[in-house]
Amino acid sequence: MVKAPQFGLNRFDWTSTDAFVADVQRAELLGFGYALIPWNPLSRPDPYMQLAVAAGYTEHIRLGLLLDNPVLRHPAASASSIATLDEVSGGRAILTYGIGDTAVRWLGLRPARLAELEKATVLARRLLAGEAVDVGAVRPARIRHARPVPVWIAAGGPKTLEMAGRVADGVFLRVGRHPENLRVAIGRVHRGARAAGRNPDDIGIGLIFHTVMSDRPDAIRAISRSMAAGYYEYSPALFEIPGLTWAGPPVEALKKQIYPDFHHASDLVESGKLVSFLDDEVADAFALFGSAEEIAAKLREAIDLVGRVDIVVPHPVPTPAPGASVPRSLPQELTGADYKTWFARAVMPMVVG
Repeated sequence: MVKAPQFGLNRFDWTSTDAFVADVQRAELLGFGYALIPWNPLSRPDPYMQLAVAAGYTEHIRLGLLLDNPVLRHPAASASSIATLDEVSGGRAILTYGIGDTAVRWLGLRPARLAELEKATVLARRLLAGEAVDVGAVRPARIRHARPVPVWIAAGGPKTLEMAGRVADGVFLRVGRHPENLRVAIGRVHRGARAAGRNPDDIGIGLIFHTVMSDRPDAIRAISRSMAAGYYEYSPALFEIPGLTWAGPPVEALKKQIYPDFHHASDLVESGKLVSFLDDEVADAFALFGSAEEIAAKLREAIDLVGRVDIVVPHPVPTPAPGASVPRSLPQELTGADYKTWFARAVMPMVVG
């Protein structure tokens, strides 16, 4: 029998560390299995420090980064911090690497290349395993407080997915929900694992889905198109694989009209209007939307297609204001519920049974 996935969140109340901790406590009570922080030093407090504080006020929820990157932090520094978090949380830490994207672009830096991401992941895993690693210094590097923390990679492009299967403990698939993209993504991960002599079943699998908070058809269509454009911006292969069409101006030209990109624009409805040429099939391929029942059904379809799924992160878009009621029609018993409460009460039970 396939084990039901746990759900994770990567949007919390960042207004203060106390508010963040209270929000993580509430997520744990609601049944979420993971509290994850998307790190950007210009827009978020230090994630390792906040998660360490949260560890002291929670019991079961796993804590980690979604994402750290090897551009702003040396892998040894990330490994040291995540090992410390694992110690203070009693073994509940997880580290996820990515290329950097917004966090590094805001600082005028270049996101990590594939080889750099692979090298960083391998080094972090070896250091966390307590190995002595030759890094070109006088002596091999070793973390004295190493702990066996899993190191995942968030990946969307075919080459990154395959590399993650070779070297990571787990992979978050960032490919939207089109069946063909999901099939190819999991196939690439498994191929990478087999090429490295690993058992594909030993690689953890996570799914990240942009989840439209609104249930208004006009908002759904616009926001979903903006999400689709964001995927195209970072990996055109996600259009090519399922045979989707970008029948408009170059994405880089359109991107000059928004900031910082189609996934993080301040007004996702307006950014979606810029790509109104994307048809409904494209808009449907990269986001979750609709009623609670429709979202749960789409999640079950994706999970069944991929097979084993360990973590699902239903990333809310637009990013909700702390404590704000989810902008959709709600049943009387959920009146005033925010996104966390609504998703936990209305959607999760229909997915995990």
